[in-house]
Amino acid sequence: MPSSPTNEPTNHPNEPASAYVAVAASPEFAALRRTFRRFVFPLAAIFLVWYLLYVLLSNYAHGFMSRSVVGNVHVGIVFGLLQFVSTFVITMVYARWADRKFDAEADAVAALVGSHRIGETR
Repeated sequence: MPSSPTNEPTNHPNEPASAYVAVAASPEFAALRRTFRRFVFPLAAIFLVWYLLYVLLSNYAHGFMSRSVVGNVHVGIVFGLLQFVSTFVITMVYARWADRKFDAEADAVAALVGSHRIGETR
């Protein structure tokens, strides 16, 4: 892409970059970002709290974490394995949500780049 003498990119309507800038400023993209954040941020916060609980219990609740559940299997081992389980569950929940809700909206926003229908209602 040719640039201006100040090495800043030019924004001609025919350049592909201008379509991306227009999409980033569009209400459709803002709505898509809002949808994503409303789902992902709470899920990430829940996971981080769960992970930090595990770390804190491991460091400060030795008596609780070393309690035997079955044989040589202790609460700490169970909680550690549940970290893996929760990661897989979160991944499956996200994939299902993305398939049902997010991907269709993302595809519609992506179509705006090619069609240059920024700001139009569907």
